[in-house]
Amino acid sequence: MIPSSLDRRALHAAYAAGLTPDAVLAEVFDRCGAVDDPGIFIHLAPRAELLAAAAALPPFDPERFPLWGLVVAVKDNIDVAGVPTTAACPAFAYTAAADAHAVHLLREAGALVLGKTNLDQFATGLVGVRTPYPVPRNARDPALVPGGSSAGSAVAVAHGLVSLALGTDTAGSGRVPAALNGVVGWKPSLGAISTRGVVPACRTLDCVSVFAATIDDAWHATAVLAAYDAADPYGRRRPLRAVGGTPAGLAVGVPDAAGRRFFGDAAQEAAFARDLETLEALGCRLHPLDFTPFHEVAALLYDGAWLAERRVAVEAFQTRHPDALHPTTAAILAPAARLSAADAFRDAYRLAALRREIETAIDGLDLLAVPSIPRLVTRAEIAADPMGPNRELGTYTNFANLLDLCAVTLPTAPRADGGPASLTLLARGGEDGRLLPLARALAGEPADSPATDAHRLELAVVGAHLFGMPLNAELRAAGAELVRTAHTRPDYRLFALTGTPAKPGLLRVGDGDGAAVEVEVWSLEPAAFGRFVAAIPAPLGVGRVRLDDDTAPTGFLVEAAATEGAEDITRFGGWRGYVAADGG
Repeated sequence: MIPSSLDRRALHAAYAAGLTPDAVLAEVFDRCGAVDDPGIFIHLAPRAELLAAAAALPPFDPERFPLWGLVVAVKDNIDVAGVPTTAACPAFAYTAAADAHAVHLLREAGALVLGKTNLDQFATGLVGVRTPYPVPRNARDPALVPGGSSAGSAVAVAHGLVSLALGTDTAGSGRVPAALNGVVGWKPSLGAISTRGVVPACRTLDCVSVFAATIDDAWHATAVLAAYDAADPYGRRRPLRAVGGTPAGLAVGVPDAAGRRFFGDAAQEAAFARDLETLEALGCRLHPLDFTPFHEVAALLYDGAWLAERRVAVEAFQTRHPDALHPTTAAILAPAARLSAADAFRDAYRLAALRREIETAIDGLDLLAVPSIPRLVTRAEIAADPMGPNRELGTYTNFANLLDLCAVTLPTAPRADGGPASLTLLARGGEDGRLLPLARALAGEPADSPATDAHRLELAVVGAHLFGMPLNAELRAAGAELVRTAHTRPDYRLFALTGTPAKPGLLRVGDGDGAAVEVEVWSLEPAAFGRFVAAIPAPLGVGRVRLDDDTAPTGFLVEAAATEGAEDITRFGGWRGYVAADGG
């Protein structure tokens, strides 16, 4: 029987009981027909093509393939091989030669790509209506805007057409539509998920985001996608580590009374006050903050030099096709032509000062909690004023990427008038896992991350056992689960050992003589851990690997003698980087 919810837990339980991906795909197409919203997808994969992809899946094994049989959608500014990428601008369209890095990882984990979703053109907007295609209908109330720019992705998840959807988030595009459609939106830390194969909006601020029905699904998908990509110049070496425990005792910063902006929406203000009471009931300690500097940072995104960065992304195309842009998109970008290099430096200096002020203000806090959006916005309002309400929607989102904060938006109980309500939690960059305990508690989901399972043992891997690499199947066959990505402390060197096939050797060389090397930390049951470690051949041995997140899990190290004559590949940052450079 096909579950009503296509979340990972429900779907994998059904697959284990004999359900087939073919049946799920048939159900998905039936649901698409029943919803009858031509604005959700710009491209829908042919049914025969999806059935062929399902037939090509390996046998059901959720340990090895954590997204096995999950149907996913991809925002149409992210490349899917063989499919046009339009960014909601038909004149811009090109057929992608390869999957974006994030889409490649989805497929490697067993997901099936249903299609490409609609968006505010060139990901410029928070309303979801700036598209030459039909506008997606808000899944909760068709009178409301669907939210943008990742409109189609959020609506697809909200209707249960897909288990997961990829969006992007520069100013709030992965959070605002989640709030308006009642789904989870996970905006990871900058650089944690590769943006290679994504049409840029603001290249230095863009994130690939995840929409899901549950916190659990959003976290597991993010864990799959957060594999360092050395070929992405904006990819960053950041650990992705789940944090266990309960929210009791967490210090949570919230806007003080003067910093709360709802623009006259009393129901939204009341919903936020209620959600703060829920946080206190869960044991959180709330700390009111002066939100003036946050609001000033938010204003920089569209009033400052970062508008010029958006113009850079489309300038060459706009020069060739001056009439191809959506009128509102063109109007937003027009002031960027007047900005100078001096403006860029002035705004960079101001941002640095505001960052330091905010860092000082939040020192000692675990998280921040803010309204996801200040008010609900209707399509009629946007038709009358395309700019003003859109700007208001970014009140609590525009500052996040400029400050390098990660975030999760999750639905809460409906407003008094029945409208969708939500809350956004934020943490410092690189601390995505800190969002988990409170997000799960608010959503009423169990805390079952492998990182919180005390009896499992952690193993750090650096080579072909990394996710998506040739030997990763061996690790998954042993029942391993990915816990986090990280890097060593800068006192290791990585070598490509002689022999066929080439394999890496990690050697500790002492403080100051090495560099940070990419690792993944996996957890295994003790018996499986013992069997796996015992099968590793010489000259590799087992020892503690010191990581940049102040942990020291067991990992594979190489004997110094084995590195004689081997190529030192530390400069590539890790085995992935070495292989990507055609070294392996």
